[in-house]
Amino acid sequence: MTKGLKGHVITVEPSDRHVRVVHGEQVLAESDGALVLHETGCPDRYYIPAEDVRLDLLTPSDTTTHCPFKGDASYWSLPDAADLVWAYPDPKPEVAEIKDHFCFYEVEVS
Repeated sequence: MTKGLKGHVITVEPSDRHVRVVHGEQVLAESDGALVLHETGCPDRYYIPAEDVRLDLLTPSDTTTHCPFKGDASYWSLPDAADLVWAYPDPKPEVAEIKDHFCFYEVEVS
């Protein structure tokens, strides 16, 4: 468990669920090895290992954001969906597990 400012808490744990990402008719990722990140005030997010993501379909974006708890995020896009995917190439030590994992806004879990 990582405690941040004013009670902000982040935990990262292996997911026991199958995670699948579909955009339109295209499967972008499918994994039984995802991590789930729980963060105070945010919905749970699934971080999928790079080897389970169709990186050949994604184009790097110029967008970057900064999270004081996780670090600097980079983004990837599809031709019809800008900044659909993000990752933390060099995450803060407290969430080092999410390195080399990708996160999507919409996922299916089973």
